[in-house]
Amino acid sequence: MRAVSESLAARTGRSLDEWVTLVQASGIDPLDQNAVRRWLRSQHGVPQNSEWAIGDAAARAAGWVPPTVAEYIDSQYTGAKAALRPIYDALAIAIEDFGDDVTIEGRGTYTPFVRGRQFAAVAAATRDRVDLGLRFTDPPASPRLQSATGPGQATHKIALRSVADVDDEVLHLLRVAYEQSQPP
Repeated sequence: MRAVSESLAARTGRSLDEWVTLVQASGIDPLDQNAVRRWLRSQHGVPQNSEWAIGDAAARAAGWVPPTVAEYIDSQYTGAKAALRPIYDALAIAIEDFGDDVTIEGRGTYTPFVRGRQFAAVAAATRDRVDLGLRFTDPPASPRLQSATGPGQATHKIALRSVADVDDEVLHLLRVAYEQSQPP
């Protein structure tokens, strides 16, 4: 947290604690993350990544406790998407076997797998499809790889509709993305 505060001070002229105090004094509900980020951007010109860090710190100071990674994952596979959970589980088991240096992070709509940087992301994209996003520095040839579009760190994606789709080729592509994400 100290590094974040020092970085914020260098970029914005205020430490993280000073920003949290300012949010608290603003009258904005610190639990309304969209309102906090909008206010930081429009009133103070705070850059996007800094908005997120300040908003998170202000919400935590107000008593918010973030969901656990398991809670994030469980929330992604409920209702109409519950039947997709076995696909996620097959991918997660395979990825966890790559090594102790893999970290699973929690997000609202997808699950990132990180080794120094994000190399894979799994999302219940529709009621009948899981998208596996992969980040390559040198993508291998595979007809199953589609170019990834939009925001995020994936360079390619693969659509998976059943556990059977998590086959040797997908596991190989996952392994390549993992190996290409090796920290310096």
